[in-house]
Amino acid sequence: MATEDKNRATAAAILPLVGGAANVSSIAHCMTRLRLGLHDRSLVDDEALKAVPAVMGVVEDDTYQIVLGPGTVARVTPEFEQLVEEGRAAAPEPGEAAPSVSAEELAAQGAAMKAARKAKNATPFKLFLRRIANIFVPLIPALIGCGIIAGLNGLLVNLGWLTSVTPALAAMASGFMALIAVFVGYNTAKEFGGTPILGGAVAAIIVFPGVANIEAFGQKLSPGQGGVLGALGAAVLAVYVEKWCRRWVPEALDVLVTPTLTVLVSGLVTIFGLMYVAGEVSTAIGTFADWLLSNGGAGAGFVLGGLFLPLVMLGLHQALIPIHTTLIEQQGYTVLLPILAMAGAGQVGAAAAVYFRLPRNESIRRTIKSALPAGLLGVGEPLIYGVSLPLGRPFITACVGGAFGGGFIGLFNQLGDKVGSTAIGPSGWALFPLLDGNHGLGTTAAIYAGGLLVGYFAGFLATYFFGFSKDLLAEFNVSQEPAESTVTATGGPAAPTPKEPAGV
Repeated sequence: MATEDKNRATAAAILPLVGGAANVSSIAHCMTRLRLGLHDRSLVDDEALKAVPAVMGVVEDDTYQIVLGPGTVARVTPEFEQLVEEGRAAAPEPGEAAPSVSAEELAAQGAAMKAARKAKNATPFKLFLRRIANIFVPLIPALIGCGIIAGLNGLLVNLGWLTSVTPALAAMASGFMALIAVFVGYNTAKEFGGTPILGGAVAAIIVFPGVANIEAFGQKLSPGQGGVLGALGAAVLAVYVEKWCRRWVPEALDVLVTPTLTVLVSGLVTIFGLMYVAGEVSTAIGTFADWLLSNGGAGAGFVLGGLFLPLVMLGLHQALIPIHTTLIEQQGYTVLLPILAMAGAGQVGAAAAVYFRLPRNESIRRTIKSALPAGLLGVGEPLIYGVSLPLGRPFITACVGGAFGGGFIGLFNQLGDKVGSTAIGPSGWALFPLLDGNHGLGTTAAIYAGGLLVGYFAGFLATYFFGFSKDLLAEFNVSQEPAESTVTATGGPAAPTPKEPAGV
């Protein structure tokens, strides 16, 4: 089957299982997941959805998330969007499709679902983090592509090869980062309900070379000062100015006055305030990250590596995205990502230990075998939701493995060997092409590989010896038919999912 046909078939298989086109209110995707807003969650057939070959699993948060994996999700999403549009054109709205349900019943059901979801997921802080993620996640493909080109260019420069080509590669690698503030401004305005191009226009002031001739707070400004944080603040301000103008400017003058005032007011505040303030904050972030790893070393790495999986579970890891981006913009790489990536290594080690500790449970073992390759490449959802989290203790011991791996890399940072990533998104083995540091690619890759090995072994040993109580072994080390799971690996049977994490 051709790739296009395969992706469309996957989208066609998913659509009816989430309630059809009329039940889909929004469509988006991140690096690994198709994220759907749904009118009625009860119309989703979870078990049938998990059985779709391309589906690695499902996660319910403020959106219904279908794990498809990197690459696949970017190809399936456009096909899914097209099918939804076609379905909406041919089908009535959800309320019209079910005349047997009274309006009062439907309203009560919707209100109850909305209240439950809001109580669980829609805290102001979490919604704010979602917005931040929506701004930065679309930039990740460009960060990855430019980061890999930067790594290749650095290797060629160090080897003295293709000297006529390396300047061109440098331009390709640096062009996006030179203008990243514009893209951040565009996405910010779009996310906060303004005109995207106005957000981009105001953010472009930050990277304009001419700002070097302007003085603010007694200091000359420099192009790029404030970086992505300044662009974020400038675009948010532009949205509020634009909305004010839309309310008060007469319609006849709106097309002329609103964009002019938006750029003028926001631009002046950006030049004479935000650039300086955001620049100080950005510098502080870089200084703190360096100080933390230079002084905290193994201890800081241990804590960061150990806590990252719980942060992912709570959705709080999204707060790190602008921090990573700021560090990449300032230093050329983020020293935090390789440490946080050790959480995935601990997860892989824990899953391997579960495999050996449950030799009679064919269901869980098949899930692990099918999900382990994705885990090695940094896609951890199938292992987390299908294996370690439902079992309880193995999730905790996976965090222990991540802590030891993070501590290993943190120790080398303290000794002066920085290990960084030129982009965000990939993890595990997939991070190798993006590695950078202050002592050459060979040293950096060796330290990162050492951290992975430490994470694998620590996660394995912690899980093998401390991840199972006698009751947990008695319950799960038996031959059984495949049972339910919150998330399953591609094509593989599901791990049992107790109502509460077992054996904690």
